[in-house]
Amino acid sequence: MIEKVRCLIIGSGPAGYTAAIYASRANLSPLMYEGMQPGGQLTTTTEVENFPGYPEGTTGTALMEDLRKQAERFGADIRFGTVTATDLSSAPYKVTIDGEKIIEADTIIISTGATAKYLGLPDEQKYAGSGVSACATCDGFFYRKMTVAVVGGGDTACEEAIYLAGLASKVFLIVRKNILRASKIMQDRVLENPKIEVLFECETLGLTGDKVVQGANLVKRRGESDESQLHIDIDGFFLAIGHKPNSDIFKPWIETDEVGYIQTVPGTPRTNVAGVFASGDVADPHYRQAITAAGSGCQAAIEAERYLSEKGL
Repeated sequence: MIEKVRCLIIGSGPAGYTAAIYASRANLSPLMYEGMQPGGQLTTTTEVENFPGYPEGTTGTALMEDLRKQAERFGADIRFGTVTATDLSSAPYKVTIDGEKIIEADTIIISTGATAKYLGLPDEQKYAGSGVSACATCDGFFYRKMTVAVVGGGDTACEEAIYLAGLASKVFLIVRKNILRASKIMQDRVLENPKIEVLFECETLGLTGDKVVQGANLVKRRGESDESQLHIDIDGFFLAIGHKPNSDIFKPWIETDEVGYIQTVPGTPRTNVAGVFASGDVADPHYRQAITAAGSGCQAAIEAERYLSEKGL
């Protein structure tokens, strides 16, 4: 049996829930499928202090629950389920949920987010929210005048190291290769910063600490005759080795960049498929903040309402 809807929102998080709030208030009767992680990445963080309207701060889980309740208050139909197939070849668009149910939608808002890449160490899970982070802009404030480490050698890692150097007392940059892959200007800024110490040809073996991160064990020049191990004392461990946008299921129809971020018309959430919009981290390689995701969710819902109005749907 096919269920027909005017507006389908795929994925939750700040972008999806904000889109649901705006779409509901515009009488689009949106249907949202939350995906495998209801509330998105923010539910894996502990404290959130930079989202407007929470002067005392809040938790990622509480913030997402507030947004969810607000969307439901205006009538959004929020369900647990994951999109397993899409057919965006012609409108109305067909989306399969959990390999079984088919939804036929006049408009679609994609808010599936992007997943931070991790090293794959068990300690990353052990200390998640207790010293391990994949977002310096989100969590750097908690490490003022402390010692932290950043893993990575590209532009993102250098940017995060420089950002953290403005807050922390010392920053170790752990680089697997013997060079930085970042642009020349970013390399210069890192190498000239007295607070940043670059550890070339080093890999992380594990993290140490009682309940929270207190140190990291590294191996230098792994596999070489002069291989050695070292320990650094740190309070925070930041991953900056990239993100993977959750866009694979849309790629037959939707244009993405080489990494997989959905490409939109500049300044809008419009994709190359009419009536299909992208919001949040799945289309944002630059900011990846809850507030920017929420803003793009608002834009996507407004665009969906305008599209439906113009089509008389």
